[in-house]
Amino acid sequence: MHTLQYPVPEDEERRLNVLAEYQLLDTPATQDFDRLVNLAARLFRVPIVLISLVDRDRQFFKARVGLDVCETSREVSFCAHAIMQDDILLVPDALADLRFSSNPLVLGPPFIRFYAGKPLAASTGEKLGTVCLIDSEAHTHFSEDDRQNLSDLAALIVDRMEMYRLEHLRSVSQSRFENIAVTSPDAIICSDVAGKITFWNRSAEQLFGYAAKEVLHKPGSVIVPDSWRRIYDDELERLQHGDEMKLADRTIELSGLRKDGTEFPAELSLSTWGEADNVSVGAIVRDITERRKNEERLFRLASIDALTDLPNRGAWRACLETTLAGEVAVTVLLLDLDCFKEVNDTLGHSAGDAVLKEVAQRMATACDDAIMLARLGGDEFVALLPGNDEARARAAAERLVAAISKPYEFGGQSIEIVGVSIGIALAPLHGVLGEEVLGAADLALYKAKAAGKGGYEMFTPAFREVAIARRAFQRELRQAFENAEFELFYQPVMFAHTRRLAGAEALIRWRHPLRGLLTPASFIDVLSEKPSAPAIGEWIMRTACRQAAQWRKTVADFTISVNLFEAQLRSGYLLTAVQDALADTGLPADALELEIVENILLRDDKSTSKLLEGLRELGVSLAFDDYGTGFASLSLLKRYPVSRLKIDRSFIRNVTSDKEDAAVVTAIIYLCKSFGLEVIAEGVETESQLAFLRESGCPQVQGFLFGEPMPAPDFAARFL
Repeated sequence: MHTLQYPVPEDEERRLNVLAEYQLLDTPATQDFDRLVNLAARLFRVPIVLISLVDRDRQFFKARVGLDVCETSREVSFCAHAIMQDDILLVPDALADLRFSSNPLVLGPPFIRFYAGKPLAASTGEKLGTVCLIDSEAHTHFSEDDRQNLSDLAALIVDRMEMYRLEHLRSVSQSRFENIAVTSPDAIICSDVAGKITFWNRSAEQLFGYAAKEVLHKPGSVIVPDSWRRIYDDELERLQHGDEMKLADRTIELSGLRKDGTEFPAELSLSTWGEADNVSVGAIVRDITERRKNEERLFRLASIDALTDLPNRGAWRACLETTLAGEVAVTVLLLDLDCFKEVNDTLGHSAGDAVLKEVAQRMATACDDAIMLARLGGDEFVALLPGNDEARARAAAERLVAAISKPYEFGGQSIEIVGVSIGIALAPLHGVLGEEVLGAADLALYKAKAAGKGGYEMFTPAFREVAIARRAFQRELRQAFENAEFELFYQPVMFAHTRRLAGAEALIRWRHPLRGLLTPASFIDVLSEKPSAPAIGEWIMRTACRQAAQWRKTVADFTISVNLFEAQLRSGYLLTAVQDALADTGLPADALELEIVENILLRDDKSTSKLLEGLRELGVSLAFDDYGTGFASLSLLKRYPVSRLKIDRSFIRNVTSDKEDAAVVTAIIYLCKSFGLEVIAEGVETESQLAFLRESGCPQVQGFLFGEPMPAPDFAARFL
């Protein structure tokens, strides 16, 4: 059996002895450490965070989130490697790292791909373990800010570990306590039963500003601010009466008083020795100013969206749950920007970021009485308003729609395509738990989106029934491919001047067992986002190629057009799939045309460009579908190897009566001739439309004038 090798520090025995001083191994979970790993999980957006202490043959997890086990063997430990260095051990992809690619924790649960571990170093330098971030997905980017935040988090953890170590000094004798205190980086002070200082180490001199000779045999109250004086006096009185101090054997946070009169936040741990009149008190005091600053900064980072400075999803959920727990009536408005994707695609992510920042500012102005405004992620925002009056909720939604829909300025140009859809839910009317209320708002948002952009909807119970039906429909859609319920219909493509058959476009249909024949309008948006989309797209292409090869025996120049899912272009194997389909069916490459929607091209993706060039090299034609309806620029026609434009039916509908539509169609046809591209007009339904297109020089047409999409047997009977 292969044994994994792990490195061992040169000072291993000393390191293990120092680790033992902390007495943290095999101890139960504690809130202070758990709080920090939960903070890290939110801050770095990873599923697993561990505080790992590396023992002789194992690593023990003092705190963990996202992992059920409390320890593993040292030989599989990434942290055993991390403690060999001073800085962060970063493993972007464990499968690509020879040190870890065969590790059982990589090949099996938890399937580690990404690891980042910062060593936890004792004050004497020994690396005792790490705080580490783990993900089952590779991370290609870990910024300098991420490094600094992880280092600051490690400092907070070490700070807590040191307090645990010092607390164990309570169990040693007073002389042993004072011997250790001489070299301690923490302020350590001893006093007698009267409260007079009997021991004052060098660190206390530095922290409080008093030399030992200035305070020895002086009252301890000299370092106690007025706000804590009563508690100090009460504790001293209890000690003098032989009672146990309330603060003994505890660690608390309070304020300390320096010689110059300034106060500072401190952490105090008290111990007592002796009996009756011979009682001594030992105090360990730490300045926690920096710790508090770091904690506040990291917790703020974990709760705030870095782009907009609004609270993030985690902070929003906490606020909502806390508010609802108080049985307070509130309104939730869930916002989703309309057409935001087009901003990123056409103008770039810098423009998109600028819009998101401006949206946050406009929300603050429109909802100045909000309990909380938050960005949930992407282009989704939420507002929590006091009260649950329906009229006020609708008025707030209208203000938000009006504010967010105004044009945005970026780089000297106006962006006018952004709008917003809003779903409204009222609590406790629509739910008493956070998930219930947010779910109700989400259903209302879905309804608003379906009704058209730039609107809002108030939740009603009927929305839940619609959602249940929609989920059932999605389950049926998942099974449709396995049950062979999809089939292809074919719509003829004709030569405009001769009305002779040129080819066909293959269009998917779903023969639902209960609902009958369904057109793509009812399911294609959902289908295109399913993991099965590439496989279904390949089936469409193969089926269409096989049918076209058969029909070419009758019409020698017959061509077939097939629509591509975006997922097919992202799959990584489209080129191979096309090659295989052509080879298996015997269809010539120049008889196949693949249709692409403009959103795919708008991303300016180099890999997409390379893929399209590969398809063109095969001899396959590429059509730009629905040209003229979106945001594509002429530069796309030069940048990508497109061979044909399809004029959208929306321009053809009124081409004989609307001068603007006629001008657009004429311009596209002229454009294609200038670029050496083919062109086809969709949606031709009348003879007058056909006549216009003929006169304008459009060579091919498609539409109900010649035939609706139909099954292959009907197509063959009518046109072949």
